[in-house]
Amino acid sequence: MRVMVIVKASKASEAGMMPSEQLLAEMGKYNEELANAGLLLAGEGLHPTSKGARVRFSGRQRTVSSGPFTESEDLIAGFWLWQVQSMDEAIEWVKRCPNPHEEETEIEIRPVFEADDFGAEFTPELREQEAHQRIRAEELRKAAKHS
Repeated sequence: MRVMVIVKASKASEAGMMPSEQLLAEMGKYNEELANAGLLLAGEGLHPTSKGARVRFSGRQRTVSSGPFTESEDLIAGFWLWQVQSMDEAIEWVKRCPNPHEEETEIEIRPVFEADDFGAEFTPELREQEAHQRIRAEELRKAAKHS
C-alpha cells in the first residue's frame, strides 16, 4: 500500500525559517534509511504558503487566493510518499522520524487510493488510460532529466 506522510506546518516554517544543519543531517539520515528499506517513493519540503496560491471551485466558477494562509493547523510543510505493507508499518516509521520542527508538530499518514479502491466505476478503459498516463509521465520525467 502507498501512503502519503504529511508534515504539518509550524509558525517557524510558515515564517520561512530554514531548518538547522543538524536537522537537515538527521532528516538526510532518516531519508536514507527509508530509501534503503525500499519504502521511499518521494519526499519534499514545501515553501511557506506566502509563496503559494489556492483555487476555490464553486460549480463552474474559479476563485484564486494568494498566500499566506492563516489556518496553520491545516497547512503542510512537507511530505513523503511511501510504499509500505500496512498502516502499522507506516506508523512505526513515522515514530522514528526526527521532529521536523523545533516546536510541537504533527505528522499525518493517509493511504493513497489504488485502482481497486474505486470498484466497478473505474472501468477497464479508465484503468488503461491511467496506466498510459503514468507511463507517459515517467517517460517525460526521464527525458527532462537527460536534457
